[in-house]
Amino acid sequence: MSEPAKTRQRADAPMAASEVGAASPEVELGELGDFVAFYLRIAQTLSFQAFVKEAGETGRTLRAGHFAVLTLIGENPGITQTALSRANGRDKSSLTPVIDELERRELLTRRRVETNRRAYALELTGAGEKARRTLLKAAMRHEHNLRAILGKKDSEEFYRMVKLLSISLARKVSE
Repeated sequence: MSEPAKTRQRADAPMAASEVGAASPEVELGELGDFVAFYLRIAQTLSFQAFVKEAGETGRTLRAGHFAVLTLIGENPGITQTALSRANGRDKSSLTPVIDELERRELLTRRRVETNRRAYALELTGAGEKARRTLLKAAMRHEHNLRAILGKKDSEEFYRMVKLLSISLARKVSE
C-alpha cells in the first residue's frame, strides 16, 4: 500500500509520529502509516480529546461516549441495551459499564422489559436530559470545529464517506 499522491506531495519525509498523536517523535509508524484504520483510530482519539476540551468542566466528567449513549436513549426512550449497543457500534460487554455509571450518577433509569425478563429498557432522568443538552452544545461546537478543519467541500465528502464506511462495516461484521 502507498500513500495517495496528494499526501506524498505535501511531505517529503514520512509523517512524524508526533503529527498523529503517537507518544514520541522518535517512533516510526512502519506499515501503520499506510492503514486507513490507524488514522481513523488516531482521529477518533484526538477528536474525543478535543470534545473534552470543548465541553469544559462537563467534559471532564461526561465524555463523548456518554453523549452518544445519552442521545440515543433520549431519542429512543425505552430502548433496550441490546438495541443501544447495535446503534452505538459497541458490544454489550463494553457498554454495560457505561450504563452502570450513568445509572449510578442518576442520569438514566434501567427497568426490566416485561415481555423479556433478560432485557432492560433505558430512559433518561431529568438530570440525564439536562446533561445531554449541555453536551449537545459542546458537540455542536466541536462538529463546527471539525468541519472547519476540512472546509465545506471536503467536510461533506468526508462525512459521506465515513458514514458509508460505517454502514458497510456494520453489515460486514453482522454477516
